[in-house]
Amino acid sequence: MIAAKFRALYGRDPAIIAQAPGRLEFIGNHTDYNGGSVLGASIDRTVEVALARNPDGARRFASDGRSGIVALPAGRLEKQSGPDAWINYPLGVLAALPSFGLRSPAGFDFLAASDLPVGAGLSSSAAIELASALAFLAAAGESPPRETLVKLARQAENDFVGVPCGILDQGVSGFGRTDHLVFIDCRGPRFALVPLPAGAHFWIFNTHTRHALVDGLYAARHRECLEAAQVLGVPLLADVTPTMLAAAETKLTPEVFHRARHVVDEIARVDAAVTALRGGDLPAVGRLLNASHRSSRRLFENSTAELDFLADALAGAPHVYGARLTGGGFGGAVMALTDGDFGEAQAATVAADYEKRFGSAPDILHARTGNGAELLKGPA
Repeated sequence: MIAAKFRALYGRDPAIIAQAPGRLEFIGNHTDYNGGSVLGASIDRTVEVALARNPDGARRFASDGRSGIVALPAGRLEKQSGPDAWINYPLGVLAALPSFGLRSPAGFDFLAASDLPVGAGLSSSAAIELASALAFLAAAGESPPRETLVKLARQAENDFVGVPCGILDQGVSGFGRTDHLVFIDCRGPRFALVPLPAGAHFWIFNTHTRHALVDGLYAARHRECLEAAQVLGVPLLADVTPTMLAAAETKLTPEVFHRARHVVDEIARVDAAVTALRGGDLPAVGRLLNASHRSSRRLFENSTAELDFLADALAGAPHVYGARLTGGGFGGAVMALTDGDFGEAQAATVAADYEKRFGSAPDILHARTGNGAELLKGPA
């Protein structure tokens, strides 16, 4: 337990404990910055933060994944590098608090602990931001609305850490609930819960591959989507109907048309998935996941040979409803939606076939839905 680790490290009990989950991008690939909708799942793997105020004004940071304590004077919010760079996530939260009219604690001792795999595309960054935000706010006697908490965490990552993520990561980690998916209308943003039919399981296969030009490829896709919107005379591709896009095909280069077609179709797939989920039709949801991956492969071109192999192998396996890449693509992980009869033996078979083809085995994580960010222990 994090309380025991905190006690061993700092010699006293934490006054505050908060946690926030990792997230899966369920469906809605590259729709967020195009003003569209997306479905995500908070999972049963979390980052916990324990905190106690101290009288000397220092801010001390520690993590169960790293040795030592990083100590900073109160008020110092300089971005860190090297082994200490992980504290930029809680520091970013502290830096963002004044923008929302919120106070922050001066001196404190801080410990983060996690059972969420780092680098698996499950947004451990959003989880530590939200858990840190809840702990800091509790210590300062603040209790803003959930929407503010999510926006605060996103600003920390965008402006301080320097990652231009959309609202998906923080929104799903903040609003998640067991046995539900989180629907986000990214233009609002507007958040809603969609029940997940009983018996649904998530299996994540992390390839640990990453395209060497990934940053440039992300930027190119973003630019191509904006170009399509400009030619079509709308602010964002979320404003485009399939009829509008078809009529403008000759005005766009083939690549730009394909990017726009993926986004427009993907937004429709998100809406169709919500309808199927509300009707308890997991096979229909699975077909939409498969279609999403085919579109990523053929139209948006953000898949890879490794992701395609896993998506195809899983989509054709017994007890699997559907599979698709999860996250931005160009490497990373594939998510499979399965029933309860898909187990470790089948997952190991897929992983072994992958290893024969590519020379290394993917990491496998079996997950189910979990609750969103929450304060587990508050100040007395």
